Amino acid sequence: MADADARTQGWPRLMALAQAGDSEAYNQLLKAMVPAIRAFARQKIRDEVLLEDVVQEALLAIHRVRHTYDPQRPILPWVAAITSARAIDALRQRGRRPEVQDEDALFRHATDSDVMESLNDELSGYLGTLPPRQREMVESVHLREQSLAQTAAASHLSVSAVKSLLHRAMLNLRKYGRGNDEKS
Repeated sequence: MADADARTQGWPRLMALAQAGDSEAYNQLLKAMVPAIRAFARQKIRDEVLLEDVVQEALLAIHRVRHTYDPQRPILPWVAAITSARAIDALRQRGRRPEVQDEDALFRHATDSDVMESLNDELSGYLGTLPPRQREMVESVHLREQSLAQTAAASHLSVSAVKSLLHRAMLNLRKYGRGNDEKS
């Protein structure tokens, strides 16, 4: 996890500079994000061509919504959510989940799986700071992309209760993110 922390630690600062118009910082940030985006996308997509399309779509989406990112919040969950949404969109457009047809492709991606393991550890670290119900809501709504109504029904809560838990979770993640920044 320390390895992923070191890799992503400067991303919020680079994004803040990019939001202020620093194109060099923005290019540096996007290049640094590519391995993480590819690793997140690989969790859902096995077809190499589609995978690269999703990486590009995720980068475009990040570009379009970069103004919405709050540099005081953890950036990795934000990138993971954007990438997951682009991967799901690509699979929906294709109509089914593709299978890996190139056996060699399975062996070429040891570094992607290493990156993914490291990023999953970091994401789990962030989520692990949350109380169980808050974590459950974040995972359902933001990572599994379930609607508020679906999450409420599955957890036997009202939509208002789900919203409240999500709000508290985001506040807690902000506190955790700031606490880690102060330790650095």
